[in-house]
Amino acid sequence: MFDFGFSELFVIGLIALVVLGPERLPRVAKQAGQWMGKLQRYVADVKSDINRQMELEELRNLQKEVTDAARNVESSFKSTVDETKSELDSIAASFEGPASGESTSGGQPQTDWDKIYAVRRTRDRIQERRVEREKSLGIKRPKRRP
Repeated sequence: MFDFGFSELFVIGLIALVVLGPERLPRVAKQAGQWMGKLQRYVADVKSDINRQMELEELRNLQKEVTDAARNVESSFKSTVDETKSELDSIAASFEGPASGESTSGGQPQTDWDKIYAVRRTRDRIQERRVEREKSLGIKRPKRRP
C-alpha cells in the first residue's frame, strides 16, 4: 500500500521514541498493531463480499443465458414437431380420402392397380416435398446416374 523503506521506518521509530518516551512506546506500538490488524481484516472482508457479489451476478447471468438457450431449443423442437405432425396428417389424409379420379364408388379404389397408382402418387408427393424442403434448407443432393 505505502512504500516505506527500512530507513524511513527507522526514522519514524526514533521520533516516536523521543516524543512518546520508552514507557508509552510499547503500548502505542501494540495498539497501532491491533488497529492495523483490524483494518486488514475489514479490508479482506470487504474484498470477499465484493467477490461473492460479483460471482453471484455472474451465476445469475449464466443462469439467464442457459434458460434462454433452453427456451430457444424447446421452441425450435416444438415447431419441428408441429411441422412434422402436419405433414404426417396430410399424408394420412391423402391415404384416407380419395383424390380426384381415383375411384368411382364409395371412396375406395376399384382395382389393385388403382391402389398401386395411389401409393405411387403419394410416394411421389412425399419425394417432391422432401426435395423442396432440401432446396429451402440449401442441401444439395448428388445427381443420380441414369
